Amino acid sequence: MSTAIEVVRNARSRSARLSVDPRNGRIKLTIPARASAAKALAWAEGQRGWIEAQRAKLPEPRPFAPGSRIPFGDGEIEIVWSGPQARAPKLEGDRLVCGGPRIGLERRVERWLRAAALSLLSEETAEYAARAGVTVTGVSVGDPRGRWGSCAASGNIRYSWRLILAPSHVRRATVAHEVAHRVHMNHSPVFHRLVETLYEADPTPARDWLRRHGAGLHWVGR
Repeated sequence: MSTAIEVVRNARSRSARLSVDPRNGRIKLTIPARASAAKALAWAEGQRGWIEAQRAKLPEPRPFAPGSRIPFGDGEIEIVWSGPQARAPKLEGDRLVCGGPRIGLERRVERWLRAAALSLLSEETAEYAARAGVTVTGVSVGDPRGRWGSCAASGNIRYSWRLILAPSHVRRATVAHEVAHRVHMNHSPVFHRLVETLYEADPTPARDWLRRHGAGLHWVGR
């Protein structure tokens, strides 16, 4: 894990500020627009004790390696690799059976997870869109760092593929949230009431789960 310090200038900053991104462990030093980067870096180097204490709190990496268990919906699956098996991963119960060369296994597992996420999220988006009486022009997945879903004015909804790793109630609450934006492109009280109506439950526990555990999902596959 890199220990390099990234310097970012921010016109609104009044003093130097250090932070450790819980999603990837990167160290960021935010400084005022006209501050001396050299002096700020010298100060930051003196904070290595604090930096290492923060990094010690980061989630453990969960690589896509043979024998690893990774979160998948409401449970976990084990990555089982055997060269003679078919290259394309196949889910058998709680085992994701993978074959082909060991090199490239990680990419094949991630592609499978992305495809599984797109299929399930598309299905659930269609379900909530029908319930809301709206149209969704497209569904896609990516790997954004800052958000779990987004809805464009054009009707396209994009999700983080990592939602397939989260419990089903978290994933479905996120889908209901994005579909509700097809009616209200804001976060007004009426918007939140619609989310609750579509989801048929209070989405607060799902939002709380993402706040507490969402960063850990970014360490799956690392």
